[in-house]
Amino acid sequence: MAKALAKFPYELVETSGKDAYAKWHELKTVGHGTPVILGGDESTYSNLFVPFGDNGPHIPPPPSVESILAAAERIHFPDDLIARRKADDEAARKILMDQYKNNPDPPMMTIVEADEAGHSRTLSKEETRERMLAEPKEPELGDWPSTPDSSPRLTVVTDILKRTFLPKVHIALLPTDDWTEIPAYLHWGGWNDCPAPEYHVAALRSWRDRYGVELVGLSSDTLNLTAKHTPKARDEALALAREQYVYCNDLIDQGLRTYSALAAALMANDWWFFWWD
Repeated sequence: MAKALAKFPYELVETSGKDAYAKWHELKTVGHGTPVILGGDESTYSNLFVPFGDNGPHIPPPPSVESILAAAERIHFPDDLIARRKADDEAARKILMDQYKNNPDPPMMTIVEADEAGHSRTLSKEETRERMLAEPKEPELGDWPSTPDSSPRLTVVTDILKRTFLPKVHIALLPTDDWTEIPAYLHWGGWNDCPAPEYHVAALRSWRDRYGVELVGLSSDTLNLTAKHTPKARDEALALAREQYVYCNDLIDQGLRTYSALAAALMANDWWFFWWD
């Protein structure tokens, strides 16, 4: 990580978590690149700097910023991401089925699930196999909540567990006037279930044009955005919730649980939060 930091090609500005949002606004006006808040040391020295470190003999260098932006131009969001998710899922299930044919009793991961009462149990091998081979399920529509969930707002400047501001955070200044290009310059994405950088660029441009969205904070696994416009009708909010689920399924699968809960939150809040576990 020290080598990655030494090779990081963009200017970094240090400030406190408490002052980071105001500093971000200040840096936007100086005409010296586009700022994005990266978070504190623990966040910054992980996924964020990996693309700028040494690449081993079996790890190819990341694609150029230009090639990422060219790929983003060809993406029609969200349709192309939906198709990509479906193709990736079908390919993964085919690999698993082929493996089971060659070895009917392979080593398996352990899956522990909890019910609404908090009681947990470990799935059997048969249940685990069925779960891994099953086609993904759509979230439930659910009832429209009487009180929408509040947005977590700018999380990259806080210690979420302690609920306090971080003493130090980093703001990167990137050499572009177009903030939607930030994921391309940082080579951000393409790990776990997080989309590749070009899909982030395409999504951010689509939401910028429709909702006045702007990227403020970005950490090793989190995006914080602000929106100038919120959905005005439930149907519009539900359509946006479905887009966001394709983009980041943890919003519902590990968060709000239903499309209606996410849609109601989108109508009530001008901060958008994405997190990939």
